[in-house]
Amino acid sequence: MGGLSMDQAFVQAPEHRPKAVLAEAAGVPLIDLSPLAAADDDAAGLEALAAEVGKASKDWGFFVVVRHGVPEEKVARALEAQRAFFALPADRKAALRRDEGAPLGYYESEHTKNVRDWKEVFDLVPREPPPPAAVADGELVFQNKWPEDDLPGFRAAFEEYAEAMEELAFKLLELIARSLGLRPDRMHGFFGDDQTTFIRLNHYPPCPSPDLALGVGRHKDAGALTILYQDDVGGLDVKRRSDGEWVRVKPVQDSFIVNVGDIIQVWSNDRYESAEHRVSVNSDKERFSMPYFFNPGSSAMVEPLEELVSDESPARYRAYNWGNFFSTRKNSNFRKLDVENVQIAHFRKDLPVA
Repeated sequence: MGGLSMDQAFVQAPEHRPKAVLAEAAGVPLIDLSPLAAADDDAAGLEALAAEVGKASKDWGFFVVVRHGVPEEKVARALEAQRAFFALPADRKAALRRDEGAPLGYYESEHTKNVRDWKEVFDLVPREPPPPAAVADGELVFQNKWPEDDLPGFRAAFEEYAEAMEELAFKLLELIARSLGLRPDRMHGFFGDDQTTFIRLNHYPPCPSPDLALGVGRHKDAGALTILYQDDVGGLDVKRRSDGEWVRVKPVQDSFIVNVGDIIQVWSNDRYESAEHRVSVNSDKERFSMPYFFNPGSSAMVEPLEELVSDESPARYRAYNWGNFFSTRKNSNFRKLDVENVQIAHFRKDLPVA
């Protein structure tokens, strides 16, 4: 990918191009998760932590977590495996290229909002479904493409990383449930063995025109939670809710960045809102990141949770099937569309104006 010239496919419309200097996002909440380790002995600390997560989800849709309990060595092994993969020759990466029917593996021409992203990616799922006996036309096949011949330790590194991420994801889900006044495991049932959770490895090479292109264009995450590891280069920009300005999320050592996705927005009936974000690139440093997209099972129907709906606060969304929604979003990554991708706004109910 590094040899690509600034093809027009990468050029953002003038109103979406990044500014040369962005303010750092002072105020993105930094949350210490260590009270989780003492949860049995410190109920008040746990409630205070849940309230902190709830406030961050409401005000920003984003927060940074430290002392999160994920072993440092698991993150280091995953990062080393990621760097080794993207350092492979182009033909070895291309041998693992994904396609429309099998959307896992390597890809270097993804589109966000119909503009090509300045990045290359590798997608994998923590839980592979059993091979289908027969695949219906148009059905996606989620089987991992492991680079076992080139990188024998790659699979083990990501299997253990995924396990640690799932543990953290369920803890965060419980904090969000508590913050909404729900029982801690209220949302667990949506994340069974058929969950569509996936891990993406991102590599953003140096870009000759970082003022024209983006590593990932502006978007909101469609799933429930995203837990992101980013290196120390920086480049994640979040749209600040208070004034609509783009601000840079500063890398914090040994941290993860968490953002609530559209599903949490729907479940919470708009109490929490997923945040628009993007990735800027630079002309002299490559950047690596690893988002873990925590998604429910493909059979899940997504709608506001009944405990959060009342006569005073009616449901703001119609129910939609997550599997169908997810497949539609995945397919659009492969080609430029004449219309914007499916969004949760398409399922909003018409509410009377207050």
